Amino acid sequence: MALTSSIKEEHPFSHLIDTLKDGDLKFFNPQKLNDAKYDKLPLAIRVLLEAAIRKCDHFYVKEEDVHNILNWSQQQNVVEVPFSPGRVLLQDFTGIPAMVDLAAMRDAVSKHGVDPSLVNPVCPTDLIVDHSLQIDLSKCAIQNAPNPGGGDVQNQGPPPRSSPARPTPRRSSHCGSERWSCSKGSCADTPAGPGRPAPAVQQIENTPLLCPFHLQPVSEPETVLKTQEMELIRNKERLQFFKWCSKAFKNVNVVPPDVGAVHQVNLEYLSRVVQESQGFIHPDSVVGTDSHTTMINGLGVLGWGVGGIESEAVMLGQPVSLTLPQVVGCKLVGSINTLATSIDIVLGITKHLRQAGIAGKFVEFFGPGVSQLSIPDRTTIANMCPEYNATVSFFPVDHVTLKHFRQTNFTEEKLELLEAYLKAVKLFRSYEDSSEDPQYSEVVEIDLSSMTPHVSGPKRPQDRVAVSNMKEDFQSCLNEKVGFKGFHISKDKQDTLVPFLHAGQEYELAHGSVVIAAVISCTNNCNPSVMLTAGLLAKKAVEAGLSVKPYIRTSLAPGSGMVTHYLNTSGVLPYLSQLGFEVIGYGCATCVGNTTPLPEPVTEAIKQGDLVACGVLSGNRHFEGRLYDQVKANYLASPPLVVAYAIAGTVGINFEKEPLGVTSEGKEVFLRDVWPTREEVHHIEQDKVISSIFTELRARREKGNLFWNNLECPESVVFPWDPKSTYIRSPSFFKNLCKEVQPPQSIENAHVLLFLGDKVTTDHISPAGSIARVSAAAKYLLSQRLTPREFNSYGARRGNDAVMTRGTFASIKLQNRFIGKPAPKTLHIPSGQTLDVFEAAERYQKDGVPLIILAGKGYGSGNSRDWAAKGPYLLGVRAVIAESFENMHKNHLVGMGVMPLQFLPGQNADSLELCGKERFTITLPDDLSPKQQLTVKTSSRKTFSVTTLFDNEMDLAFYRHGGLLQYVARTLL
Repeated sequence: MALTSSIKEEHPFSHLIDTLKDGDLKFFNPQKLNDAKYDKLPLAIRVLLEAAIRKCDHFYVKEEDVHNILNWSQQQNVVEVPFSPGRVLLQDFTGIPAMVDLAAMRDAVSKHGVDPSLVNPVCPTDLIVDHSLQIDLSKCAIQNAPNPGGGDVQNQGPPPRSSPARPTPRRSSHCGSERWSCSKGSCADTPAGPGRPAPAVQQIENTPLLCPFHLQPVSEPETVLKTQEMELIRNKERLQFFKWCSKAFKNVNVVPPDVGAVHQVNLEYLSRVVQESQGFIHPDSVVGTDSHTTMINGLGVLGWGVGGIESEAVMLGQPVSLTLPQVVGCKLVGSINTLATSIDIVLGITKHLRQAGIAGKFVEFFGPGVSQLSIPDRTTIANMCPEYNATVSFFPVDHVTLKHFRQTNFTEEKLELLEAYLKAVKLFRSYEDSSEDPQYSEVVEIDLSSMTPHVSGPKRPQDRVAVSNMKEDFQSCLNEKVGFKGFHISKDKQDTLVPFLHAGQEYELAHGSVVIAAVISCTNNCNPSVMLTAGLLAKKAVEAGLSVKPYIRTSLAPGSGMVTHYLNTSGVLPYLSQLGFEVIGYGCATCVGNTTPLPEPVTEAIKQGDLVACGVLSGNRHFEGRLYDQVKANYLASPPLVVAYAIAGTVGINFEKEPLGVTSEGKEVFLRDVWPTREEVHHIEQDKVISSIFTELRARREKGNLFWNNLECPESVVFPWDPKSTYIRSPSFFKNLCKEVQPPQSIENAHVLLFLGDKVTTDHISPAGSIARVSAAAKYLLSQRLTPREFNSYGARRGNDAVMTRGTFASIKLQNRFIGKPAPKTLHIPSGQTLDVFEAAERYQKDGVPLIILAGKGYGSGNSRDWAAKGPYLLGVRAVIAESFENMHKNHLVGMGVMPLQFLPGQNADSLELCGKERFTITLPDDLSPKQQLTVKTSSRKTFSVTTLFDNEMDLAFYRHGGLLQYVARTLL
């Protein structure tokens, strides 16, 4: 129901309307319920309650939902409630399918004579471009460029000691005018220079690109520009589509490339805290298609990550459905250790909360210790809630939050409104006043003084290791059997040293040698204090005469340009670059495996000695083999510790007893000699960083990216699809759209496409990662005259349903009982042939045969992925019969018009003696209802019952219409 001037007569809770600013602004005030239960609600639940009151329309949100939320103490973990977020956050890879669907919907309604411009998101939607960045250029790669003149291309040692305050980046031993390139077939050995033309370069759309293995010596800014240039050109079609979206759709804000990673931009630029719409103000809230959306809870904004289908649903006006959550109160007490970084605090809290068993719950922080945490500290902690399986980690707004906003992008007028509103509805906290403490489901108390420096690894984020115990712990990992921590290296091989040559010098690798060191600041290291600590440590290390071995793959991937800005403003960026930590661009890089290949001599040395080489990074993903396939041990560490371990060159070091390095004069330098104090960091952060960040951000946002600004896009209301495009294609979801709703059709004589077991995850179903050269998707791309080099990834091609449908069930780990071994294959039952899943489905569809899937327990578990439901729908799957479903994926199937059916308790395919080769008939009654039992008949004359997993009339409405998209399109018709 729209909020209009006549709302007092229409809205069931119009008596709760209150005003601010002399009546200019209205809001729903839950305090006017005059119910003492409101004062005891956790503040996160108060946000849910306000949204339910404001959005109550008797269809999506009922009065009963409001009363259930108000009675949270009795109804928690019992009832389902709706939540209507204030906005939707999309990152480009997961956001593009949603925008493609809306563009296709415009086509569909226009064919029926409806104005296509009526198709727009109902909920404000922010789409951030540039989520992923491939490291085509890096400091190490540049240093490894061919050097016809002989000798090493880098200088050795620190900058001149006479001017430590103004260091210069390490330069090539050449004059700086040379430019090496790589022709498409072979490398050019002759550098360009005065009187000599530059060698030919590879061309993509007439734009020169550089080979990532043979690069010219370039300055630091040029490295960034070239990396960004390559990424922009690689994704030009997607960017053109996004730019069209920014102009064609209302309620869509597209943030252009190179402003920053989605989660960082959400914090720095998009957060409102209090929103205003249609004359009413209300709390800001968000759901996003990025797993780091939870960071926003550190600002007092309720938000979490969802899948593509949920985000589309919210964009189109449907609330998110969730079980009214339990809320764990996390009470922080004690004082923070002066040597502990925010990462140590994060990992300590993560450990405590993981042990507390809070899966699926909300966490809300309170207690006197909260006031010691800065906003970056809070967002850092909130980001990690998926690691301890909470839904959100919520920090209500307090005076620290207001101080942060005052230094950022909030005017005094906005701050006055924000504070007045939050206090009026009791969403403002004083953490020192225990009388304000709500009632929680349970309370976990954490003493901040117990937090000491740790890293996590070598394979899982939950395996924390005290830095003081790192050397001994790594040794035990070598001894232990292969498992979550062990590598099982025999005693006689643990001291193996493998010499190798790099850039004309000899080095040695051993177990524990660091070969990748990546400082990443986009998620759990978005906190300026830890990045400044890393920068100050680098400064002191360079001034002390320390350096990083040149074969180590070092990189600095800031979460946004703001990080580069404050590192530069504080004067530490040149020192990081001096150690090899050069800014390579903005986006996910090492964290998602986009690491430049190691130098060949390093790879050969690792293989020769069967070494457990190490990567150290300040991200939050580091599973074995993720960074690089030859790097077995990977540790998560704070940015300053990444720099420290890079200087040391090994994780097998006791920083208390062993020196970090030795200067050319033979002086031992210990970590304690170069570690900055908390006071030093705090002084620079307050004086030079916070206040300047947001001025620079606004300038970057308003100026835009030159490539983006010059990018041409269509001016049409409907998108002019290019039939030759292999990135953007109109999906066939609206192929049979008509004005009238057809009654549900029974499924007759269906074949089983896949016969699956337990725990089939969305990773098995949804296309992800690189496109295998022997896959159905590869065959399609080859037919479009692309070479394997141009395949890119499924993520980059999520806007092409032809690729994504072919990639559905293409996981090499798929366990299909028809095949008997892991493979992306299935049995085409009529012919007896083993085919790719897509090829079998295509044959069935040509023959007009409906399809079903048989599965075991926990079907669709894992991360929320929209193509895990869209793909089966486009393959022709009408129903999935399983022992149980992951609830979110079950909702996705309903949203795509695929019927989720559950075996009766105690029954499954084996107990019913189903072989999967039967034909199945499922008769649907005209009066289909939620949780109804249906009869399934097979061609082998077996009959059994299943239960429909439609939860309510809304689910049934979506199913009858053929899914959410058809439902919304048909309402416009």
